[in-house]
Amino acid sequence: MVCAVTEARMRIQRLSLISAVFLFLLAAPAPTEVLAQTSNNRSIQGIVVTASNEAVPGATVIGSTGGAEVRTVTGDDGAFRLDLPGGDVRIRVEGRNLIPQERTVGADQTATNMRLEVSYVIPPIHQSVVITASSMQPGLYAINDEIYRRTLFARDDQLLETLNAGINAGQHEGGGKSLEIRRFGFNTDHGGVSGGLKVLVDNVQQNQGTQGHGQGYLGALKSVTPELVDSVDIVDGPFGAEYGDFSGLGVVHIRLKESLPNPGTVRIQRGAFGSFRGFAAYSPMLGEAAAFLSYEGSRTDGPFQNPLGYRRDNISGNYTRHLGPDQDLGLKINFGRNDFSSSGQIPLDLVAQGELDRFGAMDPSNGGRVRLGTAGIYYRKALESGGAFKMDGFLSRSLFDLYSNFRMFLNDPERGDGIQQHDSRYQEGFNTQFLHPHKIFGNQAVLTVGSNFHDNQINVGLFPSQNREPFGVTTRAFVHVTNAAGYVQQNVALFRSRVQLTGGLRWDYFRFNVDDQVDPSLSGTEGDAIFQPKFGLTYSPASGVPLTLAFNYGRGINTQDARGVVQNPAAPKIAMTDFYQWGASFRPRGAAVSASVFLIDRSNEQVYIPDDGSLELSGPTRSYGFESKTSIPLTRRLTLTGGVTQILEAYYRDTSPRIYVDSAPPTVANAALTFSGWRGFYSSLRWRHVGNYRLDGLDPNIRASGLDVVDIAVTKSLGPFADFNLQIDNVLDKDYYETQNYFESRVSPTAPAVERIHGTPGYPFGLTVGVTLRFGEK
Repeated sequence: MVCAVTEARMRIQRLSLISAVFLFLLAAPAPTEVLAQTSNNRSIQGIVVTASNEAVPGATVIGSTGGAEVRTVTGDDGAFRLDLPGGDVRIRVEGRNLIPQERTVGADQTATNMRLEVSYVIPPIHQSVVITASSMQPGLYAINDEIYRRTLFARDDQLLETLNAGINAGQHEGGGKSLEIRRFGFNTDHGGVSGGLKVLVDNVQQNQGTQGHGQGYLGALKSVTPELVDSVDIVDGPFGAEYGDFSGLGVVHIRLKESLPNPGTVRIQRGAFGSFRGFAAYSPMLGEAAAFLSYEGSRTDGPFQNPLGYRRDNISGNYTRHLGPDQDLGLKINFGRNDFSSSGQIPLDLVAQGELDRFGAMDPSNGGRVRLGTAGIYYRKALESGGAFKMDGFLSRSLFDLYSNFRMFLNDPERGDGIQQHDSRYQEGFNTQFLHPHKIFGNQAVLTVGSNFHDNQINVGLFPSQNREPFGVTTRAFVHVTNAAGYVQQNVALFRSRVQLTGGLRWDYFRFNVDDQVDPSLSGTEGDAIFQPKFGLTYSPASGVPLTLAFNYGRGINTQDARGVVQNPAAPKIAMTDFYQWGASFRPRGAAVSASVFLIDRSNEQVYIPDDGSLELSGPTRSYGFESKTSIPLTRRLTLTGGVTQILEAYYRDTSPRIYVDSAPPTVANAALTFSGWRGFYSSLRWRHVGNYRLDGLDPNIRASGLDVVDIAVTKSLGPFADFNLQIDNVLDKDYYETQNYFESRVSPTAPAVERIHGTPGYPFGLTVGVTLRFGEK
């Protein structure tokens, strides 16, 4: 009882401290807005930006009123000013590859600090290395680099937590292993089943097919350094023709910087659980080039009784040569390694009975090691016609060894059920894209044609193991998987851009070759090809009203493990996801609100289980629900953002009694209160929620607990070249589990076999402090 009262007091004290900080920050008065207007004339001022808040230089802004017309061109920062007679003014923004936008400003409306948002038919060639087939990405959610510049990342899994967008990502047995990804009522495991979530970094696919631990495994994300993230685009579904395998439940496209704002940058941070992290980068001024070279090192033991001993080292670099005003050639490199121990997924019934600590371990030998490297080249050219040509290629090498013991002593009471999963692979990829703006019956349109090639040579195996020493061979194979694809997509803007149509078609061919080293009868070669149609429609009812209605449809695919394809060639080699979305977005001045309903139909899917080499056939499924996102500026300095994804039903079709899809939450929500722009302060109070969810398709009483976690980040500028950073994770010190699964295990050689829930605990209250130093100017 005394412990409970003490813990309650500590939580109240922490909450009081945080509340005091925010009240202090909010106490500063906002400057008063002054209207530049007289009885005879008025000055209209503002900026022209994209939906992702990027400035648009060189745009023509036209103001007309009472027969008078004034023109100006936006500066490098997107700013403009028009001096016009008083009265109602119609503002029009146009420019090269811009979709023209119009807006009326009434005589009594504020005409300073205007924010005019526009869209590109084709984005400027210098803005991105990433190949994007459409400027009008339906169901697109964009994140800029502010959160990555101003937040301390004590754990690399926190990078995915920033995405929100209905994505629930949970740690799965320790820092070095890929997160378990859940979205739209489906559990993708580590990114590649049940539709999959496709993740790319500068157009390099991170999902690894036929991986030692799981199809579409996303462990390569451990080599991404948060300070280098420039922006992230999140697509709700398989709506873009440029995306193929693993895109059924959407796409996350991470874009990295090509140079840094300062020649030198250093960040050092120290926190709870023996955590230490350092970042150092050099970004020289090279005239006709942009470049950087960076190093990130991270160490932590975590709150576990069996220390993680997690060590991560990443080296990244970029060199972009400007061959001319509209032509670039560049090189990118990324090398990473991580080593870790793991407490595994522990039986939660033993925790409830007091026989095992929440941060205890069943097999201290669990853990792993990863080595990887990627080198890429890219070329891009803006054409005189307003179009663009882009191409990029990469080579990648990775080594992966994971040691796990899920079932303890279920099958082998003498030596235990420990396993080693090995994956050694080479990857090569190449992408091209041509964008051509043109007119269709006088209407602005853009045609996109592109191709993708991705090849994998893999040495993959499963071995029984005790204390990280293998003592046999369960499976081992040399695998060669090849994917070639082409796509075409046509966009057209109708009725003065109030209606926009998008149609696309993608074709993928896959070849699976397996040379089984244990059972030659399981060797062979199989192939398959598939078309994926795409369609999108948006409608803006009135030019002066920032309301857009949309319908999107896309067919996405996810392949299965090549070993399963060859073992059972009659089963589906490629699973399909048909994704339908109806939505609306409203963007009044400075705010944004969107809402959508969706229906997802998935085909049969055969899943290869790398943990034991077995096959599992999953029947057709359906999921439907709704999603909403919002961003509202409460004051000049305070912004509220949030989102919720609610699954109404997720079940296997044609089943009686109905079997429900399990192991994914029906409710995922997030909110953030962000304060910035006062005396160098930036602070963000963030909340994430996951509802409880079922772990069995038939028994609704077997459920995983949900979570509500609050974090806070604070940055204070110490001048132009230094920042103080503070991060508090799990401010309220909630007990929760990031990942929970239901399966049979035996906790000791003499214990009975029990079907039970196993889980990985979330981190408790943790404080991290750091300092960011910047050297030199550009």
